[in-house]
Amino acid sequence: MEKPVLVIMAAGMGSRYGGLKQIDPIDAEGHMIIDFSIYDAKQAGFEKVVFIIKKENEQIFREKIGDRIAGHMEIAYAFQELNDLPEGFEVPEGRVKPWGTAHAVLAVRDIVHGPFAVINADDYYGRHAFEVIYQYLTTHQDDSLYRYTMVAYRLKNTVTENGSVARGVCTLNDAHELTAVTERTKIEHRPDGIAYTEDDGATWIPLPENTLVSMNMWGFTESILKEIRNGFPEFLKKGLEENPLKCEYFLPSVVTTLLEEHKASVSVLESEDKWYGVTYREDKPTVVQAIQSMKDSGFYPVHLWD
Repeated sequence: MEKPVLVIMAAGMGSRYGGLKQIDPIDAEGHMIIDFSIYDAKQAGFEKVVFIIKKENEQIFREKIGDRIAGHMEIAYAFQELNDLPEGFEVPEGRVKPWGTAHAVLAVRDIVHGPFAVINADDYYGRHAFEVIYQYLTTHQDDSLYRYTMVAYRLKNTVTENGSVARGVCTLNDAHELTAVTERTKIEHRPDGIAYTEDDGATWIPLPENTLVSMNMWGFTESILKEIRNGFPEFLKKGLEENPLKCEYFLPSVVTTLLEEHKASVSVLESEDKWYGVTYREDKPTVVQAIQSMKDSGFYPVHLWD
């Protein structure tokens, strides 16, 4: 079995945050959230990381991140390009938005040839998550089903105080396997608890704080790349007709389709860790404080890559 690879989705520009948040330092030593994810992944056993970025950001990513880590992890780059489309499709006039997380992962198809974990560049997941996903990926292979996994978090540990977030709400069966992921694109703290809206705030539907949600930390075999590629044309036919400038091909949607077709199983691994991220610029002080506390306690060294 090939050793699992860590794939980091870092092609988004962070429009709600304002700027290229993936390279925004969160401590006095100049580390970014992505540094701590890679450090935790290395402690868990990962030896190679693939960054999915925009081609125009390659130089700054190499300078700010890749070159610093290259002495500790094997590094590769994949590029999410707007015009990376199946034959017969073209980018609609005026489209600038990337095609979504499934399209991003498809960019690694010529680089990754074995099991891999996928994370967001701007989310702090906690070391336990990397340990459990690495253990799963090194002990499971496809058989009559694709054997995938994901790390789920308690909703209460993943909501910012500074606005709304998008989360994939998970439904599980008795075997603790995923049966569906429902994207809720506007979840936030309300006076009477956590709730989501689907009509721009006209009505709010409560969500229990212990609801398990996806933070886009998935574990896959190489088979997912074939399935993403095969499903892309059908997505484009529908999406380009209904919402040509903003439709997105989401990774959870691909997984949900495979579950519905009884082609895959997804074991849900739980993390009780608190998520930290910078969805909004106002989130940064909380992340800075949390990281400093973990360094003060000795959980992280002052300099990660010395």
